[in-house]
Amino acid sequence: MSVIDSHQHFWQYHPSKFPWINDKMKILQNDFMPPDLKQEMDRHGVNGCVAVQAGQTEGETEFLLKLAKEYPFVRGVVGWLDLAAKDLEKKLEHYTGFDRFKGLRHIVHDEPDDRFLLRPDFLRGIEALGKYDLCYDILIFARHLSVAIEFAGKFPDQKFVLDHIAKPEIMDQKIGSWEKGIRELAKHPRMVCKVSGMVTEADWNEWEPDDFRPYLDVVFDAFGTERLMFGSDWPVCKLAATYGGVIQLVEEYIGNYNPAEQEKIMGLNAVECYEL
Repeated sequence: MSVIDSHQHFWQYHPSKFPWINDKMKILQNDFMPPDLKQEMDRHGVNGCVAVQAGQTEGETEFLLKLAKEYPFVRGVVGWLDLAAKDLEKKLEHYTGFDRFKGLRHIVHDEPDDRFLLRPDFLRGIEALGKYDLCYDILIFARHLSVAIEFAGKFPDQKFVLDHIAKPEIMDQKIGSWEKGIRELAKHPRMVCKVSGMVTEADWNEWEPDDFRPYLDVVFDAFGTERLMFGSDWPVCKLAATYGGVIQLVEEYIGNYNPAEQEKIMGLNAVECYEL
């Protein structure tokens, strides 16, 4: 089985570049580069990965594309560009010249405006993405789901990827409103969901596999095995789990699925979604 890690990050750490990495996250206050990840991938039988932006500059996109050129196992890049910029289409024409440029993401959940996704200038940017058949990764908290539903509804043909199952409040075992939002968002025909980022929404030190089962039950029922893909969220996952621990969590949950379904979740869906 070919395993693709659909969501991980690289960075050369500096406090000014990554202000969200606070003193509770000292383990992340280091450089994390492709050779570091390759060791983990080789140890756990992972064949390729998708590098996702962690900084909101065009330089971040260039940095990731350079790494993808240097390290063939980096199969795709989800970068950052200013989607509200007037020259966005010119930028997209340039970056789509790189075969590993697969889409864009904005760190929406850090925006002070909970309705940021619905800004007219941002919507124009998403419309431009569709012309180039690029993905847009949606990074939100559970409270943003109602806005995300309205947002996605404006673009029925756009390829969307929901990161980290919309970050439910796993530590507090809150599920009701999140479940309602997930099921509605999953009705979008081109919405794919990453089974990723869960361990950091739980108690970092004392989570149990059963803590995640209710949430996994929902996303598997809502999206089905055709629209789910494994992602590690390395190195952020190191706050609460090892790389192997995150893989094991997903593999154990899907253990009763047939081999073809497991292969889709662990790799083939990412290949199809991002055209890797």
